[in-house]
Parts: sequence; structure tokens; C-alpha cells
Amino acid sequence: MPELLPINRHLAIPLDEVVVRASRSSGPGGQHANVTASRIEASFDVAASGTLDEAQKARITARCGPVVRAVAQDARSQTRNRAVALERLAGRIARALEVQRPRRPTKPTRASRTRRLDAKRRASERKSARRRPAGDE
Repeated sequence: MPELLPINRHLAIPLDEVVVRASRSSGPGGQHANVTASRIEASFDVAASGTLDEAQKARITARCGPVVRAVAQDARSQTRNRAVALERLAGRIARALEVQRPRRPTKPTRASRTRRLDAKRRASERKSARRRPAGDE
């Protein structure tokens, strides 16, 4: 049985569908960073996946593109960066698969309309009290 990358409660992708590449990490680090390939890039080809159905493929492709990538170079260890990159990849795929609930429009309540009109009336009275009296010129 192949190793699986859990995406959500209902979906897990086999790790043989994920391409993991190692390269040298950028940034400071001295001699250690110059010789170790600790940066990990995990990429997942959506169209080539045999695990996802067509609707899932369409949703991920629309939100993330045809290839979903995640990079990790946070830790010095290649093993830790691999775990972080796979975690990030799973998070991106899970967010792309989420279906947004449609917003149900609501009407303002009678009390909120009354509060709004009262506030407008008070502001109007406050501003009119700042003016000079009508007969005083």
C-alpha cells in the first residue's frame, strides 16, 4: 500500500503522485547552507492525478493552476523541510477544494432601521444646533 498524503477527512493523495525535489537553500547559513540541499519543493500535477475526480480537478485548477507547488526551506534538516512542504501542499489543495457557501441576503430588522434613523436625527439636530439662530444677523 502506497504512503498517503491526507488532504481532508475524505481525501488522501498517494505520495507517488507528488514530485519532491531538493535544492540548495537560499539566504544566510554559512558553510552548512552552501553544501547541503535542504530546500524542498513539492509539486502535484492536478491533471495527471488518478485520485481526484473531474470536478475536484476543475476546482483545484481554477484556484491554483494546473500544478500546485509548495516550497520549504525553513529548517536546516531536509527531512523537516520535506514534512513542512508536504503539509503546505496538502493545505493548499484542501483550501482549493473548499466549496464556498452562497450568501443568503437578509433584510435589516425593524429595530436596526429605527436605531439608524434615530442616529441620523440626532446628528442632524447636533449640526443644526451649531448654526446661528435664524433671526440673528
